[in-house]
Amino acid sequence: MLFEDEMDVHLNPKIGPDWTLPRQRRVVVTPGNNQKRFVAGALDASTARITWVQGEKKTSALFIDLVRAVDAAYPRAKRLHFILDNAATHSSKKTKKALEALGERLVLHFLPPYCPEGNRTECLWWDVHANVTRSHRCKKMQALMTEVDAYLDARNTQKSASPLLRAASARRAA
Repeated sequence: MLFEDEMDVHLNPKIGPDWTLPRQRRVVVTPGNNQKRFVAGALDASTARITWVQGEKKTSALFIDLVRAVDAAYPRAKRLHFILDNAATHSSKKTKKALEALGERLVLHFLPPYCPEGNRTECLWWDVHANVTRSHRCKKMQALMTEVDAYLDARNTQKSASPLLRAASARRAA
């Protein structure tokens, strides 16, 4: 069973609470023209591992890419149960046609409208925003997406969310 959702990543940093030493301010770089990328992820309910893909647009193709990545990651699974929201990309004609290839192996379970607490992936995205995208200092989108990938990789490795993961990913990238 996998919880599925998408996350927007903006080059202009999210502004939010941040810790600094007394009488100091954190400088937040705003590169000007905002750019967006999207991450679609599937969180395994039993192992808490995340499988994800990136895309330039939040379209049916992004969701289809994620389903294919999950299919490749779980070759022995008889069925893949996805719990997901009611986004149009999850039930479009293009999506239905692409997912027919998996036949009965893929089962989609749609949550009620406006039910973010029913999808565990939402908490994961909040964690990514809190530890990577909020008040980041990246000037290029590729650098920010590399930090997102490193954070998710570290989270899969350690099976826990921690602010220390961001520091570890920065050390690896340097």
